[in-house]
Amino acid sequence: QVHLVESGGGSVQAGGSLRLSCDASGFTFSTYCVAWFQQVPGKERERIVYIDIDGRTMYTGSVQGRFAISKDNAENTVYLQMNNLRPVDTAMYYCAASPVCWEAFARYTYWGQGTQVTVSS
Repeated sequence: QVHLVESGGGSVQAGGSLRLSCDASGFTFSTYCVAWFQQVPGKERERIVYIDIDGRTMYTGSVQGRFAISKDNAENTVYLQMNNLRPVDTAMYYCAASPVCWEAFARYTYWGQGTQVTVSS
């Protein structure tokens, strides 16, 4: 049975850091593109970063230089290190996996239930 479980969210003050984890079971991350999506109330899930099967990464401008994605194939876990957090980063964060690094969340094969990040000023 396939599961993706996000963890590591919480409440921090602006300038703080969090590390999100995305743990997979039932399939192997090494053969999938894994992306993190950000969703604020009333808006669609937006892809902010991904790491492909070759380890290449992509970041949107809003998180470039502050967030870092990494993948531990041995642990079958993907991490999102979030530094210098800002109130605008407050959102639900989802990880998703697919053979292709799609932009649209709906095209991903597997996804988790999300973890909430709240950044106060």
